[in-house]
Order: sequence, then structure tokens, then C-alpha cells
Amino acid sequence: MSDSKLAGQFFDAAIGLLERVRDEEAGSIAAAGAAIADTVAAGGRLFAFGAGHSSLAAQDVVYRAGGLALMNLLAVPGTLGVDVMPATLGSALERVDGLASAVLDAGPARSGDLLVIISLSGRNALPVEMAQNARALGLTVVGVTSVAYTTGTKSRHVSGGFLRDHCDIVLDSKIAIGDAELTAEGVEAPFAPASTVVTSALMQAMMATAAEELVARGIEPPLLRSGNVDGGHEWNGRVMREYGDRIFYRH
Repeated sequence: MSDSKLAGQFFDAAIGLLERVRDEEAGSIAAAGAAIADTVAAGGRLFAFGAGHSSLAAQDVVYRAGGLALMNLLAVPGTLGVDVMPATLGSALERVDGLASAVLDAGPARSGDLLVIISLSGRNALPVEMAQNARALGLTVVGVTSVAYTTGTKSRHVSGGFLRDHCDIVLDSKIAIGDAELTAEGVEAPFAPASTVVTSALMQAMMATAAEELVARGIEPPLLRSGNVDGGHEWNGRVMREYGDRIFYRH
């Protein structure tokens, strides 16, 4: 069997995007990592939010080996992924006004905390309102989005603004509108989305920068180890005891 030409094209597209965000977003990644370190050092808590497939990159930095133990998932019921039935409900909920404020009002986030909001288009009511309300509560807001959508689509929020308009720091994933890298003869729709690959890489680069910043300040980064290596459970237990008041996925 010969190698797939389209598979190679997807890898080339993904690598090209990764190289772009590495080179063009270095300043924003550094700023986001420093903001996370600032929050950890000041006793604040960390949260990540994404709806639909954007939630995958948020979940990727919560309770995982090699990740900061303090990163918590800010969950909005019904929006986390395709486990919702029908799956289209999640997309509909992203357009509902008032949902983000209700979640923030009932949740643990408070002034001095940091929230990373992931939304590829950044145009729906939920991420825009989440950013607006989080900043009003005194949180630092980092947005991970595709800036291309702000010039090629219209906002679905009543303000007419996008996620990027309500963030302290913005990381641009460079993903083209439509999130599909390939076309081929005989295939009617574009396909092969790369947003998950690129957004997750941006998140991990940001977290690595935060660890680097904490070390520079003389603070041991509260990282988790794999439970599948010897001593991992004991290590994680110590970290969770030490930082238990800032970890919400254990409650």
C-alpha cells in the first residue's frame, strides 16, 4: 500500500501552522505564561473553558501528567462535547445569552484568578459573555482564538464584539475560517481540521512558559506526574494536599 498523499498534506499543513504560531505568537505565549505564574504566585486559581471541540484543548491541560495541578475546567453543562444528546444542542447553547454569567455567578472563580477561554471563531455569545463577565469579576482573561474570524465573519453576540475584544491577552491560532486544511477532487466539502492540534500546542506552550516563569521566581511549579510511573500517586497526593484549596476537580 502506498503512502497517503492527503495524509502527508495534512501533516505539512499542521506543521506549517505550528511553525507560524511558534514564531508569530511567541510574545503572546510569553505574556500568557507570565500571567499564569503571577496568578499562581499570588495564591490565585486557574481555570480553562472551551465549548464544543474547543473544550478538548481546555480538558487537555486539566488533571494530566506533566500539567499544572492548579488548572481547573470551568464547565458549562451541555457544551463540553459530543457526549451531549443531541450533539447539536451544544452548538445551540453557545449562542444563548446569559448562560456564561449564570455559570460564573454560581462557580468558584473570583477576583485575582485567571481564566483561559478557547473559542476558534470567538463569535458566539457564550465565550464573548464569559470573557466580559470574567473581567468584570476581576479575573485575568487569556483568549485562544483565530483572529481571522473577526474579519471574515459577524459576531453573534449582542455587542457585536468577538472574544478577542474582551481579553487581557490573545493567542491567535492562525486557523483559517472553516477549520479545514484540505480539499480534493471528488470531495465536495473541505476537510481535515487542524484547530485541535494547534490550539493544544498553544496551551501546552503557555503552560511550559508558566513553569519556566515560576522556577525563575523560586517557586516549584505544582506539576502532576503520571500515575503509571512508580511514585506517581504519592507525588500527586502531596501536590494535591498542598494546593487542595485551589483544586476543584477533586470535590
